[in-house]
Amino acid sequence: MQYIVGEKARGGCIFCSALERQDDRETLIVYRGQSAFVMLNKYPYNNGHLLVVPHLHTANLGDLTPDTQAELMALITQGVGWLKASSHPDGFNVGLNLGASAGAGVADHLHFHIVPRWTGDTNFMTISGETRVLPEWLDDTWSRLRRVIEPA
Repeated sequence: MQYIVGEKARGGCIFCSALERQDDRETLIVYRGQSAFVMLNKYPYNNGHLLVVPHLHTANLGDLTPDTQAELMALITQGVGWLKASSHPDGFNVGLNLGASAGAGVADHLHFHIVPRWTGDTNFMTISGETRVLPEWLDDTWSRLRRVIEPA
């Protein structure tokens, strides 16, 4: 519940800020790559909702080098695999919202979403109460994913 009651970040890019910090558990980063990283969404649609983010602060796909584009796709593929191993979802939504009018909550730093889905994972709370119910703390999801990414 820290993400609800805790102090909110003020100004700046949330992705650049997370990347600069060294506490991956605190920032919810589960993996750091050469030119991109993977983190849990602080306000997830479902448990395990991952974001795959380039290090470069840009809103334009064309600004990314071919190597960064390849790493992003590789991390999306790995992220799906990590979630399969840790959460056993029935399917996934994978996508990118380019621009605020397309639904990007952070429009100035592009990022891909990986949302694990389970048969019947929508319920009356989402439909009538405009509220999502998550049965697991983000910190627990982070720990479970890290065990799959880097087994002891």
